[in-house]
Amino acid sequence: MNPIAYTRAAGLADTLAQRIVILDGAMGTMIQRFKLSEAQYRGERFADFPKDVKGNNELLSLTRPDIIQDIHERYLAAGADLIETNTFGATTIAQADYDMAHLAREMNLASARLARAACDKFSTPEHPRYVAGALGPTPKTASISPDVNDPAARNVDFEQLRAAYYEQVEALVEGGADVLLVETIFDTLNAKAALFAIDEFFEASGERLPLIISGTVTDASGRILSGQTVTAFWYSVRHAKPLAVGLNCALGAALMRPYIQELNRVAPDTFISCYPNAGLPNPMSDTGFDETPEVTSRLVHEFAAEGLVNIVGGCCGTTPEHIGAIAQAVQPLAARVLPQAGRFGAYREAA
Repeated sequence: MNPIAYTRAAGLADTLAQRIVILDGAMGTMIQRFKLSEAQYRGERFADFPKDVKGNNELLSLTRPDIIQDIHERYLAAGADLIETNTFGATTIAQADYDMAHLAREMNLASARLARAACDKFSTPEHPRYVAGALGPTPKTASISPDVNDPAARNVDFEQLRAAYYEQVEALVEGGADVLLVETIFDTLNAKAALFAIDEFFEASGERLPLIISGTVTDASGRILSGQTVTAFWYSVRHAKPLAVGLNCALGAALMRPYIQELNRVAPDTFISCYPNAGLPNPMSDTGFDETPEVTSRLVHEFAAEGLVNIVGGCCGTTPEHIGAIAQAVQPLAARVLPQAGRFGAYREAA
């Protein structure tokens, strides 16, 4: 297999082969700690906007960039190697819920620049930090009908998703992303639209960034929402040649383990990522989830000790304290070894 010539973050593959890489934790959980009001979400620019915007976290990259920058820096200080842009819902499709689809490109560009500045502040030649441009699943699904009485009904199609993701990718790369992260995949058809858009952008731009693909198992059936097992999911996306594939969100680490083990078996030549929730939801908890940093880090340590993972971090309910504990817990352990050595050994900067 010919090595991919990455134009950015070419050294990440070598790092993954040498040690476990740390991804950051939840953005939404940290934003909730600020207890922002509707007026604070709006800022001066959107003071007279005709629709409520509280909860539109991606808007904060425009109205409260100081908060987003602070969160990024807290995760970097805790030991994160990779930080995600504040763009989980920054597509025209997701932003249409707030009548802000026209701002999606600006949100992605601003968010990537904030993450880039934070990484540049913490990077050293010995310890580079990377910006992961986050592409979320959108609130719509191309595979499942929203109408129980009409199985053929759809509220989004492949072309709409492709166009939305292309705009997002273009802005993320322009803003300084090193890696693209297609995450929290509950519908593989949505993910395929994102992967198509990414490949289309690579071809048009000449850029080639490392790609991480992360699905989410929604219940104890071991399937994503659109019905695929973890194995089927991998075979559906492996054509994109990701640097890493993994799982995030949903079940928390305790219940995620068998599915990470399954992915470890079926994807031997690809690095594995895992960033679970801090357990199951608990509205009485400060973070909305049960697990303390000590609990989450102990569970993730078990994954690493079993040789299952190359990238670990946190999803919903995790904080810089969780990420710091995870980083310490896995630091002494070796990264998962790829049996098919050589696939990633010859990555280089593209000319």
